Amino acid sequence: MSLFEKNKVRVRFAPSPTGSMHLGSLYIAMYNYLFAKHHMGDFLLRIEDTDQARFVPGSIQNIINTLKWAGFDYDEGPILNGDVVSDKGAHGPYLQSRRLDIYKKYADELVAKGHAYPCFCTAERLEKMRNEQTLRKEAPRYDGFCRRLTAAQIAEQRAAGAKEVIRLKMPQEGTAKFTDLIRGEIEFENKLIDDQVLIKSDGFPTYHLAVVVDDHLMEITHVIRGEEWISSTPKHLALYSFFGWKPTQYAHMPLILKAGGGKLSKRDLAASAMEYIDQGYTKEALLNFIALMGWHPAGDKEKVGMDEVIAEFDIDRVNKAGATYNPEKLDWLNGMYIRAMSPEEFARAARPFLMKAGLIDASFPDFKLVKYTALEQLRVKKFTELAPAIEFMFKAPSPEKNTLCWKKQEPANAAAALDGVLATLADIKENEFVAEKIESDIKTMIAKNSAPVGETLWPMRVGLSGREASPGPFDIAAALGKNESLSRIQNAINILRS
Repeated sequence: MSLFEKNKVRVRFAPSPTGSMHLGSLYIAMYNYLFAKHHMGDFLLRIEDTDQARFVPGSIQNIINTLKWAGFDYDEGPILNGDVVSDKGAHGPYLQSRRLDIYKKYADELVAKGHAYPCFCTAERLEKMRNEQTLRKEAPRYDGFCRRLTAAQIAEQRAAGAKEVIRLKMPQEGTAKFTDLIRGEIEFENKLIDDQVLIKSDGFPTYHLAVVVDDHLMEITHVIRGEEWISSTPKHLALYSFFGWKPTQYAHMPLILKAGGGKLSKRDLAASAMEYIDQGYTKEALLNFIALMGWHPAGDKEKVGMDEVIAEFDIDRVNKAGATYNPEKLDWLNGMYIRAMSPEEFARAARPFLMKAGLIDASFPDFKLVKYTALEQLRVKKFTELAPAIEFMFKAPSPEKNTLCWKKQEPANAAAALDGVLATLADIKENEFVAEKIESDIKTMIAKNSAPVGETLWPMRVGLSGREASPGPFDIAAALGKNESLSRIQNAINILRS
């Protein structure tokens, strides 16, 4: 029997609503979702909004909508009814700001049992304390001053109206040990762990109290979070012990690093996960990319869909070292997904980007769009590259005379070559105006005239596209259609003879 068959797996994604959901948050959400679904368990969403100073309006809606877009359907959590946030599930409320009475109850319990204490230290005293510790080259931590206050001293402070917080009374002896599902055995000396604030002076809990209380009450079995929380785990384990609760199992995900090493900054990422879609990436490629940042499937597969990832997901294969953010790999993966689309799917996905670029409107015919976009489907890596690549299809070019000439070709010779192209294209029937027929007839004409291939195909391609680098002339002509192709070739001839 596996580790996860005895009890149903329950995990949670618990972001703070401090802005748009970014790639790092989606990375943590994904691994929680994958773990839950692989073990046929529950995936919960909880909003940790107790830091009211950092709350950004609209963030909760952004989190919910981003998870919905990604397909990470949660079994319990906050849901939107218009702008109103309500709850789905039996363990709510799922916004921590609505659970303040719960946290107060458990904080009072800790104080009553002697596992926590009121602290009246002012901000000035704490700053002075930290500065002195820094000068002594000590790690800044609370010195336990209020831990030693008598009941009379506490009453005196309260009578004077002093602001107070509630601090955790960490054990000062022994060690805190736990088995991380990714990193193995981890151990801390208790005497080095700070007496963490549990309830702030405004009555709101800190992360440390709220997360333990909520994970217990919501029956969370596994906590999958970023490695920056490893050092906080001893405090959480102490709380579980003081309450007499069975702790969750922990798995700390590696930080996201640059491809060449080094910590990733916010400037290296898009402002939000959804912004990647605006940048021209497909949802499938982005999710595939995130899945492979910190985990790998069996074998050397790179292109894997979410159903396949869920089936194969094993937390034992999550990297202990940093996850790698490699934008070149994202581009490469996105190109693979683009090339796997049918021409119709590609054109449909490309339409919003071409509309945003001002090349088309909503009435532009689908059949024509399929022809135009297919010219670059095998080349572009993201949709934002498409508009500049095929802009010439929507706007007839006026190339320079010298650009129309192949190498040292004279304008008169280039014009004569295009005369032959014009006549050949004019002879092709409308219903036969396809790339294969155009190529066959043009090459037959070139051979008949014993002309250098470059001296015909170069001016033909530049005449059709206005560019020195573009798709092949036969594909362009077929996509443009007979009338537009003839018009552009005639225009090129006029330029060469002007």
